[in-house]
Amino acid sequence: MNSPTILVAGIGNIFMGDDAFGCEVAQRLAARHWPDGVRVIDYGIRALDLAYALLDASGAVILIDAVPRGGPPGTVYVIQPDLAQLAAADPSEMLVDAHTMNPLKVLRMVQGLGGQLPPITLIGCEPADLGPPDEGKMGLSEAVEAAIPQAVDCVVTLVSRILDRPNRQCEVLGHR
Repeated sequence: MNSPTILVAGIGNIFMGDDAFGCEVAQRLAARHWPDGVRVIDYGIRALDLAYALLDASGAVILIDAVPRGGPPGTVYVIQPDLAQLAAADPSEMLVDAHTMNPLKVLRMVQGLGGQLPPITLIGCEPADLGPPDEGKMGLSEAVEAAIPQAVDCVVTLVSRILDRPNRQCEVLGHR
């Protein structure tokens, strides 16, 4: 029996403060040793690259991104998105911008191209400051920087669960 393939994708813009959360977590994860079939990639704002990777994905996908949800800055969320809601999207919502990364648009684009989305889990962090894109604010806030180890642990836990290997605990939230 083959092991499942898992794509761990960090997304965000390093020039927009806490939006770089996914990129930072992916870089820390990429430095670890992973079993065969686990790929960790920092996609940054490369929406088309992520879309093509999702078209080729045959196992689970873990997306890592800054996710404003109204909680205290640095709160880490583990979310199972409701992919059924994507099917009703307007075709214009599938257009991606080469200079930004909107994960929902990428998922809609994959579906619009006839791709089947694998199970997706989102590891998100409540940002403190996304900074205006024209100011080039680099660096994470203290609260978001402090959340990186928890996010790394959550990804390790999820990968272990997918590979059916016991590990640390990480609570998965429902559709929110």
